[in-house]
Amino acid sequence: MYTLKQQWFGNMRADLLAGMVVGLALIPEALAFAFIVGVDPRVALYASFTIAVIISFVGGRPGLISAATGAMALVLVSLMANHGLQYVLAATILTGIIQLILGGLGVANLMRFIPNSVMLGFVNALGIMIFITQLPYLLGSNSMTYLFAIVTLILVYAIPRFFTAIPAPLVAIVVMTCIALISGVKLQTIGDLGTMPNSLPVFFLPDIPLNFETLKIIFPYALALSIVGLLESLLTSQVLDDMTDTSSNKNKEARGQGIANFITGFFGGMAGCALIGQSIINIKSGGRGRLSTLTAGVFLLFLIIVLGDIVIKIPMPVLVGVMIMVSITTFNWGSFKFLKQAPKSESLVMLITIAIILYTHNLAIGVVSGVILSALFFVAKISRVTVTHDLDGYKVKGPLFFASTTKFIQSFDNVTENEIVINFENSQLWDESAVGAIYKVKQKLEQKGVKVQIQGLNSSSEQLYKRLT
Repeated sequence: MYTLKQQWFGNMRADLLAGMVVGLALIPEALAFAFIVGVDPRVALYASFTIAVIISFVGGRPGLISAATGAMALVLVSLMANHGLQYVLAATILTGIIQLILGGLGVANLMRFIPNSVMLGFVNALGIMIFITQLPYLLGSNSMTYLFAIVTLILVYAIPRFFTAIPAPLVAIVVMTCIALISGVKLQTIGDLGTMPNSLPVFFLPDIPLNFETLKIIFPYALALSIVGLLESLLTSQVLDDMTDTSSNKNKEARGQGIANFITGFFGGMAGCALIGQSIINIKSGGRGRLSTLTAGVFLLFLIIVLGDIVIKIPMPVLVGVMIMVSITTFNWGSFKFLKQAPKSESLVMLITIAIILYTHNLAIGVVSGVILSALFFVAKISRVTVTHDLDGYKVKGPLFFASTTKFIQSFDNVTENEIVINFENSQLWDESAVGAIYKVKQKLEQKGVKVQIQGLNSSSEQLYKRLT
């Protein structure tokens, strides 16, 4: 772990340059995410600025970039459509409170219980949903809308082959916006959604009733935002740990995300979390310290305030092209190989996680459902207890616990001897249900006049058995 001074100033020049690159890269995606939610662009831009600046001070992973994200935007779509911006801001504040509590409870320690199959389903569903949200802006549009979206997509993938100093999405947006302005083609623009901010965000309280009905509306969204945001942030933290061969404080990161979202809601910003793409851009550009994250946020605000009149002229089809790129890169294309090679149960978990997320439009419900399904498959797999009978008696193989007791008890339905030995050398008693099952077998057989002897319990199993009998 680096000292606080090293985290801030140990890589100053590279952090400043990397932060400027990331600041540029944040603009198109922040605008596109505002586009998804249906809010004024300043809501996502203020969020990206505020969250990035705050997380640079209170986050647990130096160099991590947090801002408005697609995952959080998708959760907010229906809230914005049904209740409006003020409820979005209130949900953002409540999200921060929930994340602070979860961080204090050590929620990051639970990340190890999320299987890879569930994470694949989560990432793939996110990619699919981002793509689906773009379709309404393409279907039924004129040919120029399609053309600008397609050319933007091509440029985003082609530019890095020749030029990497500036992020390809930003270059594509600049080029296509210039073409649209010069040609005079009529396209919907960012300015049609609202005006760019020309000042710093200001503190204010969301204009909502402070009652239980409001809480009933925003709490489900805030809970979903909290879970989704922490999932993405902690996953991204681990990715950066692996890339830089360093470690980070995941629970501090969870608390930092909470602080950032809590404050952001009071400054007119939507909820956000870590951005995998921008975080990797930061690392690849040489950013390692907290200064890179701070620079990204400050430089972003400079760009939108000074160059805001230009930003509002960006055509919407260009943003659609960028978002399609985001969906393509978000989707894990190695999943098709995973489906062929992984056990059927894991493949099924991934597919069901995707299906639930797409059906409910709720990433958190999908992840929780996937974890529960994985747990059920795991229990079914390890609950295969066998009881074999030979001259030495009955030998139990496999763990004995609540899920395997029924089969264990049924194995002694047809005992004909007057005295038997049940050997547990190849078994382990895991819980009270296991002890209860042994007691039930003994009681049933002894009522028939059969003497039962228990042998082979290891030390932990024997302690459990003696304590509960």
